[in-house]
Amino acid sequence: AEEGVIPFKYVTGDTVYGNSPDFIGAIDSYEGRVIYFLAAPCSTQCVLKQPLVVEKKYRYKGKLKVRKVVKKWDGKPVRIDIPAQNINPYFWYRRTVSEGTKGPVTYEFTRREVILCRKGLPDKTVRLVIKRTLGEAPTYSYYISNAPHSARLKTFVWPLRCPLLLLSNASGESKTELGMDHYEVRKYPGWSP
Repeated sequence: AEEGVIPFKYVTGDTVYGNSPDFIGAIDSYEGRVIYFLAAPCSTQCVLKQPLVVEKKYRYKGKLKVRKVVKKWDGKPVRIDIPAQNINPYFWYRRTVSEGTKGPVTYEFTRREVILCRKGLPDKTVRLVIKRTLGEAPTYSYYISNAPHSARLKTFVWPLRCPLLLLSNASGESKTELGMDHYEVRKYPGWSP
């Protein structure tokens, strides 16, 4: 990375990585040259429309400080599972992702653009990809990505077809091959120098 050579373009991972601002910040430091697709917990906070954020200057102990405050905002951040439940059935895309032992494994997918929140304030715009099972009581899974707005939905479905691409799986297989299968680092900062 210091030499400007990045040997990969895509990063996928589970909710451990999708819930890590440090990990996402490290990927974002490549300034759009690396695209991530990370599972996100349903408790992740977001807003659907960008509120007006202004900088408010104030003095504290004689020093001039600046903080961001939300101005002219009708709503509050919501969990990412709230918008998923209200999407019109027309916008769901059905896709068979693999052949299981009991037949094909099929899910429905959709996506939308949301603004993730950090500490109650809007932080960054991402693509939210939602996967749900078929049936009367579907279960939902959520993924976030920094892919460009022009990325097609099938681009997001593809990583879900290859479970070996997930960092947790690839990491586990690599550690076994290297004889480090009892190594207990589970978070990204543990691997960083």
